[in-house]
Amino acid sequence: MTALVIAEHDNASIKGATLNTVTAALACGGEVHVLVAGHNAGAAAAAAAQIAGVAKVLHADAAQLADGLAENLAAQVLALASGYSHILFPATASGKNVAPRVAALADVAQLSDVTKVISADTFERPIYAGNAIATVQSGDATKMLTVRTTGFDAAPASGGSAAVEALAAVADSGKSTFGSREIAKNDRPELTAAKIIVSGGRAMGSNDKFMEVLTPLADKLGAALGASRAAVDAGYAPNDWQVGQTGKIVAPQLYIACGISGAIQHLAGMKDSKVIVAINKDAEAPIFSVADYGLEADLFSAVPELVSAL
Repeated sequence: MTALVIAEHDNASIKGATLNTVTAALACGGEVHVLVAGHNAGAAAAAAAQIAGVAKVLHADAAQLADGLAENLAAQVLALASGYSHILFPATASGKNVAPRVAALADVAQLSDVTKVISADTFERPIYAGNAIATVQSGDATKMLTVRTTGFDAAPASGGSAAVEALAAVADSGKSTFGSREIAKNDRPELTAAKIIVSGGRAMGSNDKFMEVLTPLADKLGAALGASRAAVDAGYAPNDWQVGQTGKIVAPQLYIACGISGAIQHLAGMKDSKVIVAINKDAEAPIFSVADYGLEADLFSAVPELVSAL
């Protein structure tokens, strides 16, 4: 058995989600190969070769692969699919965009958001917003997975010495073109990779209050800022800060929820955090049911007091 991990990268370096996906691939048994498809992506391929546990890196380099267009990347993966028992994508926006196309074209079932590998053909994945865990078994010759990165430790980014093999790139499908990319600049840690996250909810009341109250705490802790969907919808925080079922799935060492009631959609995105601290003046708020530490208090008083005590 050999597993193929589809690397997520920026043509210069490998994204962290790839490391977690390599760990999942190793759990499937057999060798692990990594596909780096991009343009002028030699540095990313070299970085992939350093990942511990990787036996081979396949490097496809062409202009039509520069921006990860789903049609072209899916065709590149499909050209290799028959040689692998498992094909794994990170369950990120990019992975979720490409994996279903590959599964459909290969005529195999996709197993989404896998959080545990039980055996080579049996996996666990959450359903009902994480309130139940399904054990699923695939009879397909090629198992097509998207991997929830919070379910697996990251493989060491160094220590490996895999060979890099150049591949012929597939032709441009011509079905889509890259328009533009807006990159949110942030001096804080990236949300899904942060070890500490401070999140705010609808109770923050406004964007000004959100920033005024939570920014000092995040600065003290070196934390990323997050938000509930209600806070994002109200315009208190940008979309890329949203934590939850329809936002980002996170599992930091410490998650501090300020003024977040704990709707099931939000809990689905953060309940695997190692330590959860909730600050809410509503004693009946569902967030307290998953919190390791709960403080029933007005966040506008409690958070500044916490900042001053740190």
